[in-house]
Amino acid sequence: MNEFNEYVRECFSTAGDIVIKSMMGGYLVYFNGKLIGDICANELFLKRTPTSDRLLEDSELRYPYEESKTLMHVFDRFEDADLISELLEGMYTELPEKKTKKTK
Repeated sequence: MNEFNEYVRECFSTAGDIVIKSMMGGYLVYFNGKLIGDICANELFLKRTPTSDRLLEDSELRYPYEESKTLMHVFDRFEDADLISELLEGMYTELPEKKTKKTK
């Protein structure tokens, strides 16, 4: 894992359990088991939810990678621990539960 990923994990882990998994050239970021965003080219992209749209209304919206269908917030306010806590807690309640795989 690179330095940026470790920095994201360190900053966000004050709010809860952060797991970063390698996926197709980028990384997926999970908060307490829910997918909250992606890391691509040393930038953090967070999913759009009512909370992230409200708290990050001034952030740039971009696609995390070429051919992505999901417009996401570019997050760069890592020093703001209060914002991170409020943001992740709000996003967690708004994002769907992880889908369980059905057994045959």
